[in-house]
Amino acid sequence: MTSLSPTAPRLALPRWFKHLGLTLGTGIVLVVLLASLMASFITPYDPIEQELSNTVQPPSPEHWFGTDNFGRDIFSRALHAAKLDLMIGVLAVLFPWLIGVALGALSGYLGGFVDTVIMRTVDTFTAFPFLVLVIGIIAILGPGLVSMYVALTLAGWSAYARIIRGEILALKKSDYVTAARALGYGNGRIMFRHILPNVVTPAIVYMMSDITLTILSTTALSFLGLGVQPPTAEWGSMIAEGKEFIFSAWWLIVMPGLALVTVGVGLSLLGDGLADVLRTED
Repeated sequence: MTSLSPTAPRLALPRWFKHLGLTLGTGIVLVVLLASLMASFITPYDPIEQELSNTVQPPSPEHWFGTDNFGRDIFSRALHAAKLDLMIGVLAVLFPWLIGVALGALSGYLGGFVDTVIMRTVDTFTAFPFLVLVIGIIAILGPGLVSMYVALTLAGWSAYARIIRGEILALKKSDYVTAARALGYGNGRIMFRHILPNVVTPAIVYMMSDITLTILSTTALSFLGLGVQPPTAEWGSMIAEGKEFIFSAWWLIVMPGLALVTVGVGLSLLGDGLADVLRTED
């Protein structure tokens, strides 16, 4: 039986590739991702192995980004840190996205008491600045990677719940939803087959920009000593370790900083381009 919901627009892939920002952002992210996955083959140096006879060496043919105060190759550490930060950025956004979409859908579709409870909970979480809330949760749980995942998930789901709730409130009284109810379709089928596929796009677009914010928050937390703990390679902790050498060994901060900026720019271009293309397709 043909679905009653509006037909989702076909994605014209050649048109996508004509968008300069989307193409450039996708290219940057893919290059960084592939380089990080192949880090062990690209560079022969172990990211955590110390070589105290080769400390604080400037960039050279042997060490493209130089070495740090423990003699570790910065290029190797930056590549391994890219893999970790991208993984954190994706997973720490995926969990809030799933929770936020589910709760926002329930809130918008069911309304009444369920809507009141969920939205008052959302108001409670959004009353605190994002990073302050994350730091507070980590302070309770203790520093570490697991604590950071939990904190970022608890602090990030409310934005997705608001987005999905607003979209569903605008859509649930539409003609095709009314027709689906008249045909006797259950709430589950109406929600998952006729409503969610047509309201989830804004949440996906926001998710792309949220990955950038999450990676920046991860590096900030690691810089403060609340995130990924040494000796694990992570851009924020690498910058924190190099701050004492800012005037004598600039590469300790500049190189991981450039890696962070590159990924941030790539993800921003990808998110903005995706938003433009999806808006045009709609």
